[in-house]
Amino acid sequence: MPRGNKPPSQRQLRVGEELRHAIANVIERGEFRDPDLQGRPITITEVRVGPDLRNATVFVVPLGGGDVAPILAGLKRAKAFLRHEISRSVQLRAVPDLWFQSDATFDEASRIEALLRSPEVRRDIEAPVPEEFPSDADDGE
Repeated sequence: MPRGNKPPSQRQLRVGEELRHAIANVIERGEFRDPDLQGRPITITEVRVGPDLRNATVFVVPLGGGDVAPILAGLKRAKAFLRHEISRSVQLRAVPDLWFQSDATFDEASRIEALLRSPEVRRDIEAPVPEEFPSDADDGE
């Protein structure tokens, strides 16, 4: 039975949060030798762990915006180092394989906010609602 529609289990969420903290600590220490990662502030927004805890997708965004492609390439090259550091700080039977992806939730939130502030939507929100049912006070009795 496919788990595609099931929400993540408590264990998946807990392991994902532990991995997020461990990866963020390694990035904060700045021990990377990769030129695409040195001195670059990176935010780890979320880590989603698969049901078998063998794969983890790490969502990243550069702090303050900017091009995420070189950061993703650098993290991919530093995957073995990150897994080694995670194994030292998180107690797991096996450290999951890490996959890095750009987090688009901030861009999506900005797009929705811009839509809500647009004149067309503001006009619809502030328009008076037509009264479908007259109130009892209008009966004239």
